[in-house]
Amino acid sequence: MKYTYIGLTIFAFIFGLYSCNEDEVFEKEQYKNVFALVSESDNVAIKYHKLGEESTGFVAASLGGTNPTQKDIVVNLVEDESLIDAYNKTNFDVDVSKYARPLPKDKYDIDSYQFTIPKGEINGKLPLRIRPDGLSPDTTYFISLLVNSFDNYEINPEKNFVLYSVKLKNYWAKGNGSTMYNMRGKLRQEGTTAEIEMPGTKIIQPLSTNRVRIMAGNETYESDITVFNNEAIILEISDDNKVTISPYKNIEVEQIDGDSEFPNIFFVENDGFKTYKTFLLHYRYRISTVTYYIKEELRLEFNEEDENY
Repeated sequence: MKYTYIGLTIFAFIFGLYSCNEDEVFEKEQYKNVFALVSESDNVAIKYHKLGEESTGFVAASLGGTNPTQKDIVVNLVEDESLIDAYNKTNFDVDVSKYARPLPKDKYDIDSYQFTIPKGEINGKLPLRIRPDGLSPDTTYFISLLVNSFDNYEINPEKNFVLYSVKLKNYWAKGNGSTMYNMRGKLRQEGTTAEIEMPGTKIIQPLSTNRVRIMAGNETYESDITVFNNEAIILEISDDNKVTISPYKNIEVEQIDGDSEFPNIFFVENDGFKTYKTFLLHYRYRISTVTYYIKEELRLEFNEEDENY
């Protein structure tokens, strides 16, 4: 029994030392100042830029650690397109149609690739000037930036690069396929008199300052360029809010004017409780050998004060 007691005592002593050491290591880790480039999954940072103008975005860095830093952290970045190649291979393998592309050089400027996280602070950022006009809402564009060097403290090795993703936006939509208008429609096939009621939703995507793309009539939305080319139409909104309807690519479409209920206009509507962006449209379109006549109201609830367009 005596030996057993001594053995247990030694074990408890060793275990206590191990636990203290583990606690000490944990505390040191908690106190360490480590910075990282801010991003979402796959090190992608999605930013929206308004069509029709140059705007500034930022690559941001965030610093962790319990104690405030005593020195500036000066960070130098470099562009590295091999990061885009790795992203494409990991996410899409051989499906080249889905590959992200480097943002064309004429679409952005980076005046300096160096930024600072000042001592005692936890954030720093690098500005980028973006000119999104002419970009496609169907393509993912990246500016790929890698930390090339830094002084002082540590960097998270898993967050030492960022894929800055440039997405489009205008007043009517964002270019990620999430802007969904509620639809109230009436569809009639040529040669018939019956109108089919069409409740549902419709995705709108930005193309330029005052142009958006939607699927024609009751055609199904798919994130597929062939579908867009054959079944999508363009709405162009003038300064007086009149809407001109035209084909996106191959579809046959013709707007029908003179309808007081669906006069091909856009307006902002407030019903006393909520505010809506609203389209009233009337047109005919042809798919294969069939012609359809469509009247549709598209509405998107929004809060003008909170909207970050």
